[in-house]
This record gives sequence, C-alpha cells and structure tokens, in this order.
Amino acid sequence: MPTYREAAIVLRTYKLGEADRIVILLTRGRGKVRAVAKGVRRTKSRFGARLEPGMVVDVQCYEGRTLDTVTQADGLAAYGEMIARDYPAWTSAHVMLETCEQLTEEGQVAPQHFRLLAGGLAALAAGEHEPRMVLDSYLVRALAVAGWRASFVDCARCGMTGPHRAFHVPSGGAVCPVCRPPGSTAPAPETLALLGALLTGDWELADASQSRHRAEASGLVAAYLQWHLERGVRSLRHLERIR
Repeated sequence: MPTYREAAIVLRTYKLGEADRIVILLTRGRGKVRAVAKGVRRTKSRFGARLEPGMVVDVQCYEGRTLDTVTQADGLAAYGEMIARDYPAWTSAHVMLETCEQLTEEGQVAPQHFRLLAGGLAALAAGEHEPRMVLDSYLVRALAVAGWRASFVDCARCGMTGPHRAFHVPSGGAVCPVCRPPGSTAPAPETLALLGALLTGDWELADASQSRHRAEASGLVAAYLQWHLERGVRSLRHLERIR
C-alpha cells in the first residue's frame, strides 16, 4: 500500500478496541485524514503522547481502504503542556480543534485552515493575548476562509460604506439603517471595532479593548459561528462556564 508523510495537527481521537485509537488529523498536503494508531493506549507505546489533540506532528502513514494507519509520529510543536497549564487556553484550544474539524472535509486539501489553526495554537501557547480573544480571532478568520466572512464595517446586505450600528447574524454582520431587519442587535461601536481588529490581526487595538466589549464580541462570534455550522460546537459550553 502507498505510504506518505505529512505535517499534521491532531484534531480529535477516540478509542478503538483495547489498545488502539482512531486519530483525526488535519494534514498540510492532504486535508483531513482519519487514521488508526495501533497500540497507542499501551504504556510502552512509541508515540502515544505525540498523538493527543492539539499536537503538531510529522506523521508517516500508509493508506488503507477505509482508514489509514499511522506508522510513525514525530513532534513538531508540543503545545499541549503549555496550553494545558491555563484552563481558558485549554478550552479555547478545544473549540478551535472542534471548529476546524467541522469546517474541513476528508480528502480536500485545506492549507489555509492548517496554517490558521497552527498559528492559533501557537498564540495560545505563547500567552501574549487573552485566550478568548485568540479564539475569537481564529473563529472569524476560519469562517472567512470557509466562505462566511463577516462584515464589521460596511453593510453586509447592500455594501453601503460604514461603520453601522446594527448587527444581524443571518445577514452576515453589520447592516445599514435601510437594510436592518427585525431582530438585529446594536452592539457598541467599540465592539464592532474590536471584531474588525480580530479579523485583520490588529492586536494593538484588540489588546487595548475593554473587558465589556470583549465579552460582547465573544457573544456575537459564538452566535455567528453556530448559525453557519450545521451543528453546535459542544466545547463552547465550557467557555460559558468560565464567563
């Protein structure tokens, strides 16, 4: 059977039999891959610890009819320990991983999603910004890559130059007074400015924001995310407990 080697991020794992695991990987060159890691639950496994969610690894696999098989795994970036020390960072990482799994398809190459997720995990591990803001930045960018870019300045319906005060999730973001549908919210101008900064990577503006605007922005991002996904993101419940 053909063998391949790829840089990959572990999105999720679950048990298979007594000692094996099925590992869901986002690879740089092959997109999302589902593979069996044999014997990784044994204490003497050669690479069990390297195949935990959030790990960035160099994996070698051989192709199977339904599932590939991991034959080797070398760590490229061990973010797990640094992220696990901080509960908000740990929960944010799991929301990233779950979201990425839902936004990508098996067999479809997704280099932008790979780079974005790797950068988000690195930012959480570095601890230079508040974890929830790193998560919100990742989410609005990941949705944009998936084709659901939110507008935080101009009208999402007619394109009228903003900024506008109203925000409507089903319409795609900010809406002008003419296009504003029933059920629109009116977030603070600073909140919309913060969301725009998170989308473009303006961390100087984002880090200077106030906590109330960060909380409001997180609520809008969560609503926008779950509107566009076919199913909810279960990991978000843990973040709500923190708040």
